[in-house]
Amino acid sequence: MEPAHLGVILDSSIMIEAERQRLDVARFLKLVSERIGEREAALCAISVAELAHGIHRANTPERSQARRAFLDDLKATVAIYPITADTAELVGKIHAAAAQQGITIPFDDLLIGACALERGYAIVTRNQRHFQKIPGLKIVPF
Repeated sequence: MEPAHLGVILDSSIMIEAERQRLDVARFLKLVSERIGEREAALCAISVAELAHGIHRANTPERSQARRAFLDDLKATVAIYPITADTAELVGKIHAAAAQQGITIPFDDLLIGACALERGYAIVTRNQRHFQKIPGLKIVPF
């Protein structure tokens, strides 16, 4: 049976793990493809910011350069979706509903999750704990 989602947004958590394992982008995307099948894999622009943060926090120049190369290759290979006005409206709606129930969702994960929801995409992540708090978001554990 086919999954109900059209594609997936790749969460930063899986890309950070790939970098730690010293996988190049081609190998990383092959592993993702094996998990999701013939679906588009894309990034939310917020994940680019999270990965750039890691570049600038690296503890050695070599690690910074490796992270930079990984991000540059990733940006050249997969689509990157922005946070639009519609995404922002969706974030506001989800955030308000969660707050009314006393649920806290880290804002960066909320933005990434809303980016996926807006497109009818699932999220591929190692961080199910945060994303499972977003109603209607399909999660693909990695």
